[in-house]
Amino acid sequence: MRRREFIVLFSSAATWPPAAAAQTSPKTPRIGCIVGVPADSPVFEAFRQGLRELGYVEWQTIALELRWLEGHLERIPDLVAELVRLKVDVLFMSNSVAALAAKNATRTIPIVMIGADPVGQGLVASLSRPGGNVTGLSGFNEAISGKRLQLLKEFVPGLTRVAVVMNPLMDVHAIFWRESEVAAHKLGVTLQPLEVRGLDDFERAFAAAKRGNAQALLVFDDPLHGMGIHRIVDLAASSRLPAMYGSREFPVYGGLISYGANLVVLFRRAATFVDNILKGAKPADLPVEQPTKFELVINLKTAKALGLDVPPTLLVRADEVIE
Repeated sequence: MRRREFIVLFSSAATWPPAAAAQTSPKTPRIGCIVGVPADSPVFEAFRQGLRELGYVEWQTIALELRWLEGHLERIPDLVAELVRLKVDVLFMSNSVAALAAKNATRTIPIVMIGADPVGQGLVASLSRPGGNVTGLSGFNEAISGKRLQLLKEFVPGLTRVAVVMNPLMDVHAIFWRESEVAAHKLGVTLQPLEVRGLDDFERAFAAAKRGNAQALLVFDDPLHGMGIHRIVDLAASSRLPAMYGSREFPVYGGLISYGANLVVLFRRAATFVDNILKGAKPADLPVEQPTKFELVINLKTAKALGLDVPPTLLVRADEVIE
């Protein structure tokens, strides 16, 4: 097990200390960022660390205009419009919804995104030749939803009914759902959709899962779910529902199991795209990158609390086991 150090970020990014702002000059490049992860997550700090490793000094050689979603996806269009009016040099969008809003708002400002399915969502023409003003990284793999369901079935003996936490406001969730349905048919599992549009919907969704006799939970990747990470993990525990998540942050906070790309790695790598663009590269010419590895993380303490024995085959394949 690796020890994790959590870096507390600024809780509000719209206001910066005057002394810090005074160190910038009119020629200092400004990066407009929409951030959907919680303030106590190390994920966005990895982006800042990536910039530091490339030689940038915040508020001296680069300035970050940060806008935090705090679980309110409906704010994205207004926040994007605000950053476009500021005429920032690059937009960094930490999720697909923000990236789509940014692409709709500007055809001239370069956009670096962390996306799910950039081709399927119309963000880029292709991964190798994006075209337009959008590039970045994708944590998406067409088989990943089915793989998560398969791993969950291995973990939970006799699994036949799984509740799926999904957001109808996220276009990519339709793709996740379609892939999950294909896998569910092969695995003999029935899926129960649970729509969650805001942070106040989680309790209702979990109650519906219990009424529907769900034996386990599959949580689709969503910036909203990231902001509600503590609530989701607590509700899964109190409902005694084994849950599969898309990012390692969930098991770290007490969730059962996750399988997906390492967001810290993706966000750190995104800094390289920003650097290349500031040095003159065109987004249209920068291929979208995909992760070469997906991590399996298991929380043994949570498994024990749920009365589950972790199959040895999963323990052997796990990239990290949290005790």
